[in-house]
Amino acid sequence: MFKSGVPEPNISFAPKHYICRRASGPLAVDGRLDKPFWKDAAWTDDFVDIEGDLRPNPGKRTRVKMLWDDEYFYFGAEMAEDQIWATLTERDSVIFHDNDFEIFIDPDGDTHHYYEFEINALNTVWDLFLVKPYRDGGPPLNGWDISGLRTAVHIDGQLNNPKANNRGWSVEVAMPWNSLRECAPEGRLPRIGEYWRVNFSRVQWQAEALEDGYRKVNDPATGRPYPEDNWVWSPMGLVNMHYPELWGYVVFADEEGPYSFQPPADEKVKWELRKLYYRQRNHYAQHEEFSRDAALLMGTDQWTIQPAIETTGRLFQIAASSADGSSTYYIREDGKLWKE
Repeated sequence: MFKSGVPEPNISFAPKHYICRRASGPLAVDGRLDKPFWKDAAWTDDFVDIEGDLRPNPGKRTRVKMLWDDEYFYFGAEMAEDQIWATLTERDSVIFHDNDFEIFIDPDGDTHHYYEFEINALNTVWDLFLVKPYRDGGPPLNGWDISGLRTAVHIDGQLNNPKANNRGWSVEVAMPWNSLRECAPEGRLPRIGEYWRVNFSRVQWQAEALEDGYRKVNDPATGRPYPEDNWVWSPMGLVNMHYPELWGYVVFADEEGPYSFQPPADEKVKWELRKLYYRQRNHYAQHEEFSRDAALLMGTDQWTIQPAIETTGRLFQIAASSADGSSTYYIREDGKLWKE
């Protein structure tokens, strides 16, 4: 079951955060972000490489705005681009085979039961539900759809035309809470001051202009397209978006705030348990058994928790007290993390 290890991200734990304000009115979805609906929404930081500081910053700007109301979670993405192209037209195609924009949402932050959404410049959508990350054996449910989803793309230039004066493309997405709240705490909308874990990715392929369009550039050594670039809002420290514990914090606010955010102290506890999960899984991949020795897993790193480990032949559970000692957090072999 756990023959393969779980790579430990090469990054300090510092997810980005965003204060998501309430929308002041309804959204006319046309893909344009230069309208009054978005004027009070701040931009995220510009996207960086998925590996963070290990790789250079992207050469093309990407940024996002978010808003919310009682019906929808709204996203607006802006992507600078001189090569605007797309080929896929069928819903639930593997959209990242084109250049695309992607949204990932884990409402309760336990890394299980989360949503993935992808869209290309043709406004073709792939929406899917993940029971667990792939590392934990979770299959994607491609048949799941966001009921009532509204999307649009605006092209600043011309699609699939290398001769046009192309400047970029933008996306608007309105996701109904009726679909998203099924995995939310207590099955409800977020409350003021609560946060969900969210991240975004832009997949970018090397392409060359032809007379009538674009094609991906092949690597002469392999005869296949060069690997795509992955540009994200909150960096992951490895080339894998399916580490929900590293996604950013989106904090839901109204006219009374909150206007700032500091992650609760328990987020550090949860991260240290997650590091032990990586190491326990990697220990099993090497030795075909889980370790009961916390000191072995912890190594020489600095820790704030004092973990307790229980194992059987194919299972483990690691526990640690919350920051204030009032409760206990647990993590198990399939990555599920919870509090009691």
